[in-house]
Amino acid sequence: MKLSIIIPVYNEEATIAKLIDKVGAINLPKSVRKEIIVVDDASIDSSSEKASKVKGIKLKRHKKNLGKGAAVKTGIEASTGEIIIIQDADLEYDPNDIPRLVKPIIDGKAKVVYGSRLKNYPLKLFGKNKTPLITHFIGNKFLTFITNMLYGDDVTDMETCYKVFKKEVLDEIEINSKGFEFEPEITAKILKKGYEIYEVSIKVKPRGYDEGKKITWKDGFAAVWTLLKYRFVD
Repeated sequence: MKLSIIIPVYNEEATIAKLIDKVGAINLPKSVRKEIIVVDDASIDSSSEKASKVKGIKLKRHKKNLGKGAAVKTGIEASTGEIIIIQDADLEYDPNDIPRLVKPIIDGKAKVVYGSRLKNYPLKLFGKNKTPLITHFIGNKFLTFITNMLYGDDVTDMETCYKVFKKEVLDEIEINSKGFEFEPEITAKILKKGYEIYEVSIKVKPRGYDEGKKITWKDGFAAVWTLLKYRFVD
């Protein structure tokens, strides 16, 4: 069995090499091989050059910046694994969680697994352990609520980066979104096809806009529209 790890990249020169090293070092069961597919979405920094120096990966490059969804789609098309996982190029998500995320699929318990940041993550407005990026926390909760209301599910973190699929699931789905709307689109289409989303709790280290965070409130409105649209169209 093979696991394809897709890493969409746009201007992540500060983290990409370290991230690839961390992904390469994860320990999977002996029966599972891994391939690492880096998709550079026309970065204007040295992300592509730094990734190209790492041996043992597939590197795909977009000539024009198209968006995360387009990069993921390119990665899926280049993948040869029976299982596919998406890994962001920053260090918010810890690759050491990957073995736990793919285990339900390897064990035959699920065909789709999401790594949930919000399953056991309370909102704290004050104090030393105050929730970082509170508006993002509330926005993610709201988008997840809309998802469950429209599609009759109880997922806890629709917008998570860590999404794992059996390849056969993705073979049934056409991805149209080029940007961050990929997240609600793929979730909507998975749920409409009757697949159960198995969730595994994860922890993240959120970064701020000064550190390169790209998603904004505008993407939240696009996500709501995407959820509404795919409730009624394919």
